[in-house]
Amino acid sequence: MATARHVIVAGAGIAGLTAALSLARNGLRVTVLEQAARLEEVGAGIQLSPNATRVLIDLGLRDLLAPAVIAPHAVRVMNGGSGREIVRIPLADGERRYGAPYWTIHRGDLQAALAAAAKTTIDIRLLLGTKLEDFVAHGNGVTVQGRNGRQVIDERGVALIGADGVWSSVGAQLKRQNKPRFRHRTAWRALIPAANVPEEFRAPFVHLWLGLDAHLVHYPVKGGRLINIVAIVNDEWNGEGWSAPGDPKEILRHFARFSWNDRARELIATPEQWTKWALYERTSAFAGGVGPVTLIGDAAHPMLPFLAQGAGMAIEDAAVLGSMLGRYIDDPADALRAYEGARHHRTARAQRASAKQAKIYGKTGPEAFARNLVMKMLGGERLRRRYDWLYNWKPPEMAVPSRHQLPPD
Repeated sequence: MATARHVIVAGAGIAGLTAALSLARNGLRVTVLEQAARLEEVGAGIQLSPNATRVLIDLGLRDLLAPAVIAPHAVRVMNGGSGREIVRIPLADGERRYGAPYWTIHRGDLQAALAAAAKTTIDIRLLLGTKLEDFVAHGNGVTVQGRNGRQVIDERGVALIGADGVWSSVGAQLKRQNKPRFRHRTAWRALIPAANVPEEFRAPFVHLWLGLDAHLVHYPVKGGRLINIVAIVNDEWNGEGWSAPGDPKEILRHFARFSWNDRARELIATPEQWTKWALYERTSAFAGGVGPVTLIGDAAHPMLPFLAQGAGMAIEDAAVLGSMLGRYIDDPADALRAYEGARHHRTARAQRASAKQAKIYGKTGPEAFARNLVMKMLGGERLRRRYDWLYNWKPPEMAVPSRHQLPPD
């Protein structure tokens, strides 16, 4: 493909596919390289706050996502020991308050919708089974070499975007930042039919349980048919990847009977299969790319999940990146530095806020009692206002829909 107005994206996850759609909408042609031979439904449920759903809706994905999403009424913060509700943080009026809804969705459903939209956009080409092996920046942009089986793939573009996750190959070759650090926690996930849980847990709420040495989150996904469960525990297992098998007996041991309520333990005992992943973050902010190369999403700023903003920050990145490259395509390197500058403080703040939230969730004994009391006294509305800086974010003015976008079949 010719170099002019052509951008190469490494990775077809949420960050990479959203970036491709944003770039195409801003008048660019995009090739997405994805090493997986097919896009499978993997991963856990995710929460999409208004700062993220606003971008997805602007990209025309609302109707495509509607069958898969749940709009929760509130976050119910629960005491892991007593089983009582501490506080309820309202979410139902998010669209009125922030101009966009709050959704829960399975990661695979979001990726599938993004991929479907990408496939109906003429200016996006998705190459599955193609692994990026090397790239070279030069005066005319960047040349990328990939491999699909025995076939060598050469692509030239004005820019390369590394959207290939926390262990980014593009980021490693840039040699601009420290490796992510293991935070001595693992996250366990499972999906179970909604019919297998008590009626109160089928309702459209995000349940957040705070307890000794662990916390538990669960909410409906798949249009309410399944319940997504994520348990985060203190642990020294630090394997890489998102889908290591987990022993149900092991996860239950982290929620001991003497310290955790029976309702929470019964929920954790329900799934027959668990998977787990180790939590990594990078405490230093993204140092920026070099020339026509940059990073987005977890490749740029991996963060702990306690603010539920990993996907949200990646989606924001994609919107800003598309806008900057669309406006300043005649100088791609400057456009990428403008993107990095626009994202630096916000993503660093989100990383800090997530790390702070981890400490709040992890309190025990008298400190946990004081935390719960303060949350109850503040009330749900005042607690929600603490997230206004997150949810009120709006992307740069997005271009009109591309004339190259095909109508759906």
